[in-house]
Amino acid sequence: MPPPAPRSGSRARMRFVTVALVVVLAVFAGRLVYVQGLHGSAIAAQARDARLKSVSLLGTRGSITDANGVALASSVERYDISVNQQRIDLYRGRGERPDGVLGAAQVLAPVLDMDVKELGGLLVGTRSFKYLKKGVEPSVAREVRALGLDGINVDKVAERVYPNGNLAGNVVGFVNSAGLGLAGLEATLDDRLAGKPGEEVYEGGAKAQPIPGGYQQGTAARDGDSVRLTLLSDVQWRAQSDLEEALDKTGADSGSVVVWKVKTGELLALADSGTVDPNDPGTSTGSLTSSVSDVFEPGSTGKVITMSAALEEGLVTPTTRFRVPDTITTDNNQTFHDAEPHPVERLTATGVLARSSNVGTIDIGEQLTVKQRHQWLKRFGFGQETGIELPAESAGLLNPYQEWDGRSKWAVLYGQSVSVTAIQAAQVFATVANGGVRVQPHIIAGWTSPDGTYHPAEKPATTRVVSEKTADTVLKMLNSVVDDGTGSKAAIPGYQVAGKTGTAENWVNGHKGITASFIGAVPAEDPEIVVAVILHNPESSIFGGVVAAPVFSDVAGFTLGELGVAPSGKATKLYPTTW
Repeated sequence: MPPPAPRSGSRARMRFVTVALVVVLAVFAGRLVYVQGLHGSAIAAQARDARLKSVSLLGTRGSITDANGVALASSVERYDISVNQQRIDLYRGRGERPDGVLGAAQVLAPVLDMDVKELGGLLVGTRSFKYLKKGVEPSVAREVRALGLDGINVDKVAERVYPNGNLAGNVVGFVNSAGLGLAGLEATLDDRLAGKPGEEVYEGGAKAQPIPGGYQQGTAARDGDSVRLTLLSDVQWRAQSDLEEALDKTGADSGSVVVWKVKTGELLALADSGTVDPNDPGTSTGSLTSSVSDVFEPGSTGKVITMSAALEEGLVTPTTRFRVPDTITTDNNQTFHDAEPHPVERLTATGVLARSSNVGTIDIGEQLTVKQRHQWLKRFGFGQETGIELPAESAGLLNPYQEWDGRSKWAVLYGQSVSVTAIQAAQVFATVANGGVRVQPHIIAGWTSPDGTYHPAEKPATTRVVSEKTADTVLKMLNSVVDDGTGSKAAIPGYQVAGKTGTAENWVNGHKGITASFIGAVPAEDPEIVVAVILHNPESSIFGGVVAAPVFSDVAGFTLGELGVAPSGKATKLYPTTW
């Protein structure tokens, strides 16, 4: 029996279904051709762009070290932990741990060493970015990453640390929270210390993990250069410690200690009272190094310039004789006194310097014209910056000689009516100690590039100020200040010391006060170092030979030991101080 013929309605439905399938397939085929053939590359690029992640790469800030490589400032690897509050609620707990913010807080709090409730409060909100904890160590960052919490970000940062606290804090300075140098060398050398950031762009998955074999491109970060200073940490520590102890003993308001290597101009220590700890600078503002920014009248240490000028001009010899009363009245009716009353003394030029006589110094200096007095002060560096690589250096105050009043033209001969910084005052003695040649002081020894190559700094500029003969003569005369004069407390067992005491009235911190000082070179027969000790407003005594000279003795003696300088040989035969 033949099968029944299909109904016409069934055949129609089959044709419709067939046609519909063909149309659908044609649409899909057309779409496929459109996507893969005509616009495939563009659509693929859009999809890839949607998966691209961008990460900033940090360039590590260069370190600051002392002359022996001891770190004074360095950058360490740290991480900031942040949250996208809009995504953290997606957390799904396991076991008994709840979903959402509470569960995430319970997981994360122990790793960050935070209270669960406190952390939970930081996680709640609608912000796409909020810090949870800054500066965590790499081990903590690894633990956070291992949790794989959606919405929790771990970003690498560089934290600036100062491992020796306030040691040379006045010189080193500090940075702000963004790593920008704000004070000291951190500020003046910021362009070179700071690293240059880079960027990495890559294809990432749903949790920003790199897709193996995916797109990856970027610009490498560059670390900053590291700077090596001329400072010696142990000498700097001794200078700071002795200075603070001197302030306690004498009641002085403030002070500075400068340790200068004579032949090279290197500063081995630059100590200022109230030195900041860069790890916690607080509200510190302005210059940290008062030794290069604050000015004062040098007082009797300035007599070295007058004596050098008179010798260089051929006006006196070390043994020229003077009858020195305790008071003198000049031809323009200005009266000057020595520090203490005394009968007429029969002093040589050496004796005038050793006894620190204002009257005797005027007797010697009046042979210089007023213009010559100004020229010699300027030749020794007064009224101009030394060029030290520190911020806010002051040039001091040296008025044109045409503006000097009737008293100033005499007072400049013994270190008054002119203002200097501690480093300028030290420079005078360093020049004499270096055979009459002024060497520009510097505190940077060299730079090390990120690849480890060391580049020494350029040699400092030099200027001849007086002849070697004059310098040697003045140095020998200064030896008498310690051996038979006002600086006996500056003596160092085993070494010959050439130095000068100083006392001057000054305006310090807005109040009239006293600056007491001692500056000296040692060993006197062939100086290696100059040490300057400046104390403002001491209460126990106003004389530099009493309050500053002992500090000199201790700091200089310690430094000589650190440098391995041999003791002096046979004592030099000194010039007579009286006749």
